[in-house]
Amino acid sequence: MKVDVKRRDSGTGQIVYVTYDRQDKLNALNSDGIEALSSSFESLSNDPDVRAVILTGAGSKAFIGGADITELSNLNPQTAKVFISSLHDLFVRVRAFPVPVIAQIEGYALGAGMELAAACDLRIGAENAIFGMPEVRVGVPSVIEAALLPRLVGWGRSNYLVYTGENIDGKTAYEWGFLEQIVNSDRLADETNRAANAIASSGPLAIRSQKHLIRQWEVLPLEQAIVAGIDSFGSAYETDEPKRMMQPFLDRKVTKDT
Repeated sequence: MKVDVKRRDSGTGQIVYVTYDRQDKLNALNSDGIEALSSSFESLSNDPDVRAVILTGAGSKAFIGGADITELSNLNPQTAKVFISSLHDLFVRVRAFPVPVIAQIEGYALGAGMELAAACDLRIGAENAIFGMPEVRVGVPSVIEAALLPRLVGWGRSNYLVYTGENIDGKTAYEWGFLEQIVNSDRLADETNRAANAIASSGPLAIRSQKHLIRQWEVLPLEQAIVAGIDSFGSAYETDEPKRMMQPFLDRKVTKDT
């Protein structure tokens, strides 16, 4: 098992690729893998040059094939809580990461894999992607970030996934709203990079503010969420980013008018 972290300079900032590699186990998450991914996100979170993160699994067979069933089978009530808490901590790190995290999904994204994808800001999948929440079929409920699913696909569809344990294909996941985009496998990397480049070309402070605001939208009542947005808008003008990034548009307008 390893976590590979690579960087690419987009011209306006760095895009980071985080790849979880445990291909012999369909990239299933065990305790070591959870810790390694958590450490990677923690170390990246303080880097002001990072504009976006692309998270994926190694190979074409799986994004994350789920939690490691061998480890799960040996848990007891105490160690089960430790394991699931560490998994939740990983998802929290992804959700709290200061810039958007894009899940690049090919192959299986089951259980913890679907939850990890749900914790990301955007999800782009290949047509061969397969999603499911099979926990009840091995005697445990779907928990922690499975709670995000009703917000993404609705209550009925979430209930279907967690009660039946059945899988859905990428096309269905896209139609249900879980995926933002679905593409052929040979276009997956290009399309994910296109989205990351679009984020990286935007105002870096504005993107960080936007992600923080979206997290507030999730928990605040509507009126408070609107007020939070007003505060964020005002705070943006405490820096020169708005003026600096608006100037090229103003310059083009002057050129066009003359």
